[in-house]
Amino acid sequence: MTENNAQPENTHDLFAVRLQKLEALRAAGKDPFAANCEQSHTSADALASYKEEAPDEEQPIVQVAGRILVFRVMGKASFLKIQDREGLIQCYATRDELPEGEYNTYFKKLDLGDIIGVEGRLFKTKTGEITVRVSRYTLVSKSLRPLPEKWAGLKDDDKIYRQRYLDLIVNPTSRNRFKQRSAIIREMRRYLWDRDFQEVETPVLQAVAGGAAARPFLTHFNALDCRFYMRIALELYLKRMLVGGEDRVFEIGRVFRNEGLSRRHNPEFTMLELYQAYTDFRGMMELTHGLIQHVASKVIGSMDIERPDGTVIHLGGEWREARYKDLVIEATGDADWFSYDSATKLEKARALGIEVDSDLEDYEISNNVFEKVIEPTLIQPTFVTHIPRELCPLAKITEDDETTIDVFELCINGQEIAPAYSEQNDPIIQKKMFLEQVGEEVQDMDNDFITALEHGMPPAGGMGLGIDRLIILLTGAESIRDTILFPSLKPVSAEQSASEDVTS
Repeated sequence: MTENNAQPENTHDLFAVRLQKLEALRAAGKDPFAANCEQSHTSADALASYKEEAPDEEQPIVQVAGRILVFRVMGKASFLKIQDREGLIQCYATRDELPEGEYNTYFKKLDLGDIIGVEGRLFKTKTGEITVRVSRYTLVSKSLRPLPEKWAGLKDDDKIYRQRYLDLIVNPTSRNRFKQRSAIIREMRRYLWDRDFQEVETPVLQAVAGGAAARPFLTHFNALDCRFYMRIALELYLKRMLVGGEDRVFEIGRVFRNEGLSRRHNPEFTMLELYQAYTDFRGMMELTHGLIQHVASKVIGSMDIERPDGTVIHLGGEWREARYKDLVIEATGDADWFSYDSATKLEKARALGIEVDSDLEDYEISNNVFEKVIEPTLIQPTFVTHIPRELCPLAKITEDDETTIDVFELCINGQEIAPAYSEQNDPIIQKKMFLEQVGEEVQDMDNDFITALEHGMPPAGGMGLGIDRLIILLTGAESIRDTILFPSLKPVSAEQSASEDVTS
């Protein structure tokens, strides 16, 4: 018995060998890149169609197609496993059951990575594995480059992210995570559609980068000869929809922030933002709670999510609610914290071992305490409410404390998953808060949004949810890069790429 997954040490040599096979096929009049391939079943459908009590001659004939991941040649017969979108199915081919000369001349020369179509009747091997007995096959796409060694795993992080297609071929965990991602987004939509939310699309290119405090990506609109930004949030256009009379709207879309790369940050990421008229941040609390529980139940099948370190996050039942100021006072052990000036807060923060930049504003010092000391400890779901007003100029000011706003930040797994507001709909106050935010950069204020508010926006609650972070939580991913098919990476130079091709 031999395995057709033995590879020359140099992949450049293997590429040359496979090119020769390609040329031989073409010289024989065989096109190894078919325009189409008929399938009657996926691998899962084929396996499910097997009749346990029926004899072999009454088993169904199936047509399946996929990529060869295992190929064992045993003289006059071969076992191979092909992978399609549903998984793996085993196939069995013999010299005598294929057309004369086909088995030795062509079939045995197939390679790992080739994509083939197979037709045959199902049977069960002595080991009990449901298998396709091949009566006909077609090579539909010749693989000229080898799969990673030891097809069961791809461990190089850089290759995983740069060549995600290889990761999807050989790493079942990655394949499953991205299937779950798709299912999570589908169930989010379903949950909102069932509550009469309308899905809309808003501009990615915007004349004013608004809706969040973040550094935008800048571009130039040639046709209009003016500067535009990639959006940093979905908020301001969605709230224009409220002004226009659409009481429940949402959008799932990419946003772009020209900031750092980390385990939890990617410059391009996916957000859900939704707005509902005639409710407030507590209405959003109920909605967010239900949405995440719905998704966990439908996609993961459990309200208990185990982290890589073994900690179990409990999404079921009621979730904790805590005021921002109470958490900061508890963390610093100082009931008078919010009465101190910036210099005193800075001194006390450093005494607690919290590294804080001297140039930070007063509220930013407190927020450093929250982000560095408190947020990482919020593993179980926690609604952190009534945050400092300076952190969000788009929310209602709290009636009994003008230093805070009616906001919650939902923290789970040591990170913020979803903020939500009672939306500011007073155009006079909104303009004042915008001016406080932009300072001298008045050109950065979205005056058109203020004009929209002056036409009247109903009271509303709004919520934004970081989909990539939610997927980290629900799937146990270790990094945001593991939840994004093609994360942001520094380009590889042509010289480096050629070198890696020869030596990998």
